Amino acid sequence: MANFYTDNKDLKFHLSHPLMEKIVNLKERNFADKEKYDYAPLDFEDAMDSYKKVIEIVGEICENIIEPNAESVDQEGAHLKDNEVIYAKGTQEDYDALVKAGLIGMTLPRKYNGLNFPIIPYIVAGEMISRADAGFANIWGLQDCSETLHEFGSDEIKKEFLPRFAEGATAAMTLTEPDAGSDLQVVQLKATYDEKNNIWYLNGVKRFITNGDADISLVLARTEEGSMDGRGLSLFVYDRAENAMTIRRIENKLGIKGSPTCELVFKNAPAKIVGDRRLGLIKYVMTLMNAARLGVGGQSVGISEAAYREALKYAQERTQFGKAIIQFPAVYEMLTKMEVMLKAERSLLYETARFIDIYKLYNEISDERKLEKEEKQEQKKYQRLADIFTPMLKLIASEYSNQIAYDSLQIHGGTGFMKDFPIERIYRDARITTIYEGTSQLQVVAAIRGISTGAYLNRMRDYEANKVKPELEFLQHTLFRMADEYEAAVNKVTNVGDTEYLDFHARRLVEMAGNIIMGHLLLADTMRDESYKNAAELFIKMGHAENKEKVDFINNINLKEMGMYKRELN
Repeated sequence: MANFYTDNKDLKFHLSHPLMEKIVNLKERNFADKEKYDYAPLDFEDAMDSYKKVIEIVGEICENIIEPNAESVDQEGAHLKDNEVIYAKGTQEDYDALVKAGLIGMTLPRKYNGLNFPIIPYIVAGEMISRADAGFANIWGLQDCSETLHEFGSDEIKKEFLPRFAEGATAAMTLTEPDAGSDLQVVQLKATYDEKNNIWYLNGVKRFITNGDADISLVLARTEEGSMDGRGLSLFVYDRAENAMTIRRIENKLGIKGSPTCELVFKNAPAKIVGDRRLGLIKYVMTLMNAARLGVGGQSVGISEAAYREALKYAQERTQFGKAIIQFPAVYEMLTKMEVMLKAERSLLYETARFIDIYKLYNEISDERKLEKEEKQEQKKYQRLADIFTPMLKLIASEYSNQIAYDSLQIHGGTGFMKDFPIERIYRDARITTIYEGTSQLQVVAAIRGISTGAYLNRMRDYEANKVKPELEFLQHTLFRMADEYEAAVNKVTNVGDTEYLDFHARRLVEMAGNIIMGHLLLADTMRDESYKNAAELFIKMGHAENKEKVDFINNINLKEMGMYKRELN
């Protein structure tokens, strides 16, 4: 039987990365749970076997339920009835299948009825679900909210809310408002504390809320009277059963139709504060958003996989001028480039996920015992890497998914513009990935620190220390030269001493760094499996040419020349 996991060797390859043993050992704490739970793994091999079996179940559900439902869900969408969002029939079937299989709350500890999985297998599952239906992937991915509750919630909140995820509770990140989209520090929804009843009440409007009618919502609200910035915001958990929230409307969107996006009105809605006051945005939501950005990275790779497969299948079957169109250079060049980009973004996705897994696991352990000196150093190392890789991943993977979907539709020709083939839906679904959870432009802002501190360059130099086979040395040397060119470009921009000038060239520099880092990752993949050699060689050559073009732009175009619109506004 077809399966989205067994038909994709790249997923198996990344799941078997050498760092997985370290991640599993950290997650399982020397496999202490084997004495308490009969389904807890006995050792590393047992844990990996469990991951693979569960992921295979997800792959089967994707192939046989979620993907077949995707077109009808796109056409039907969700609707509003008696202040309740009713999912499309297929969406409900999809979610019920995952709940029945015990797949909601995958990363939660077993004491909350979770599977206690690390992030890596969860991201593999999310990528497959995104390939099947990118809109439904949002509903699935919002179980990230459970991780935030687990990390920052009180014991009371954890006991009340976390076991509900395994029972099928849905979740929502209720953050944005009509005047607070990307700039969350101006959120105005008000939280007022009633001392007599020892409870908080929420009042205000939220907009563009994915899965807004969820059972459990994390709500960002202003608690500090007279405050105007992020330091006056706190995070709350709201239970839909309180019935103190009105759904004003479901937005009519370009894509991801199965994922209801709502405008909500809270009126004296009772809620519980998560963690400490004033840390809602600057600590808790930032953590939640980083998890969401990793999720969108996985969603983007899943969309890319779906788009590439649709293009390949169509090009093999469609004949023109007496032969299949895949035989025409203009078409096979596009397909080759799509496949190479897909492999590169996937390698970046799982490298980022590994960094996040390790530092978060050390954070969990630090709540149980004092970390050793070496452990603290590793914790800081991987957190710094996660901080610079996450915005790079979100930027590159989302942009790649749009380009791959665009090229896939182009290969379909006029047929792709019709609703007869899945690529029309996939193309529309891809568009949001560069916008939500922080636009591409905001990811560049988040990544600037990796440029100015030299963190990206340092990581490149670390990769350069990896030994490669003699036949791969020419590729490694190309990456050495690319790093030198990148360093010179960074120095040229930063030596100007103008932050606006750095902002102006930041995206070019981040993308240059991404090309070098993904080149190294593909080279490392080739060292583990020779089948990645062609992708590594082609990507490095393409990246080298692209970086040279960016360097040429930096050397020849200045800020004043590109600021004509700014001058006209002034």
